[in-house]
Amino acid sequence: MTVDPNQHPGPGPLDEAAAPPHGAHPGPASGRARDALAAVRAEVAKAVVGQDPAVAGILIALLCRGHILLEGVPGVAKTLLVRAVAATLDVEMKRVQFTPDLMPGDVTGSLVFDSATSEFTFREGPVFTNLLLADEINRTPPKTQAALLEAMEERQVTIDGVGRPLPSPFLVAATQNPVEYEGTYPLPEAQLDRFLVKVTLPVPPREDEITVLTRHAAGFDPRDLRAAGLRAVASAADVEAGIEQVRRVTVAPQVAAYIVDIARATRFSPSLSLGVSPRGATALLATSRAWAWLNGRDFVTPDDVQALAQSTLAHRLTLRPEAELEGVSVGSVLDAAVRSVPVPR
Repeated sequence: MTVDPNQHPGPGPLDEAAAPPHGAHPGPASGRARDALAAVRAEVAKAVVGQDPAVAGILIALLCRGHILLEGVPGVAKTLLVRAVAATLDVEMKRVQFTPDLMPGDVTGSLVFDSATSEFTFREGPVFTNLLLADEINRTPPKTQAALLEAMEERQVTIDGVGRPLPSPFLVAATQNPVEYEGTYPLPEAQLDRFLVKVTLPVPPREDEITVLTRHAAGFDPRDLRAAGLRAVASAADVEAGIEQVRRVTVAPQVAAYIVDIARATRFSPSLSLGVSPRGATALLATSRAWAWLNGRDFVTPDDVQALAQSTLAHRLTLRPEAELEGVSVGSVLDAAVRSVPVPR
């Protein structure tokens, strides 16, 4: 498979999040959980302009019991977005600003000596919440980054040999700045692989930016979401119900084979030193099911797979050094891999 270095990849991660996949057939009537989660996207738009794909990505991660990595330059409302989603879902959210001196116990919690009882008691860290905003996760050393791995994968924290389960639902929404690398610790491939999806928040187009300024001129305060009119339109129970319903979305054998063939195509790409692992293929299966369910269907189509391929797989790929020197992008390589696989009919 050859790749044109100047080729622009197809639709990016959840770029068409507002519309059902092309060619989809009308599905069954939406249930209470689906209606509630669909309302979240409209409600968040009261506070955040033009970032609906990222909202859809957070909902998909929640429905798949996964986690999301949000990448964008400073000032594109990454933190505001997560706060707004938490407010509309009526779930608890905590924020951790990752810094070079942050210790693992600052995230997970630690044992504290109680002089009154002469015993050690466990003090929960901010990870014990429903939605954890890990702000600038690449600014903290690998030891602290790794403290999140068990929480993300096992949904528990082990302190002094005792496992302590985390609340449900539980999602880590981590942010990172793609343009400033001085004093940062890039996430290793093994940790990137723990994020179900990665969504890039772009600088909004001119019309959206005018809307942002108009809202601020009218008195919008990003620190006061209640004053902006945001209200809880869904609950943790709706998320749990959605998780169960997504698990019942069917995947035809030929669609499962299509996902596997896309993953295998990346492994044989001459531009990549690391292709999609079986875990990555499983992740694409999960996100495709969630996307199908959100669009009112109980079955997955190849269009669902194509819509989620970039956001689910791109961050799991590693370019060869020579490909980087030629200006090849991961997105274009993945796009070529998807196009090289025959679409099942």
